[in-house]
Amino acid sequence: EVQLVESGGGLVQPGGSLRLSCAASGFTFGSFPVTWVRQTPGKGPRWVSGITSGGDRTNYDDSVKGRFTISRDNAKKTVYLQMNSLKPEDTAVYYCQVVFFGETYRGQGTQVTVSV
Repeated sequence: EVQLVESGGGLVQPGGSLRLSCAASGFTFGSFPVTWVRQTPGKGPRWVSGITSGGDRTNYDDSVKGRFTISRDNAKKTVYLQMNSLKPEDTAVYYCQVVFFGETYRGQGTQVTVSV
């Protein structure tokens, strides 16, 4: 069974940092790219960042470029999202996501709230 479990969210003040983790199981993690998406109430998920299966290439939405860093540890079957200089508009539920064999898999998400 494919499982993705996000953690590391919380309440942080503007300018603060958080590190999200996504632990994967049930599939050959190191063979697939992984993305982070975020979602706010009433809106669809928005792509934030992606990383290739080997971790050699990453890309970011313009809204987070220079502030967020995605990485992965295939030995630990975990992908990370380091978020710095957080802004109130980063508030959302963050999900890691894998797509293979035509199916999209996503975890339960972790809430990030940026507020004074």
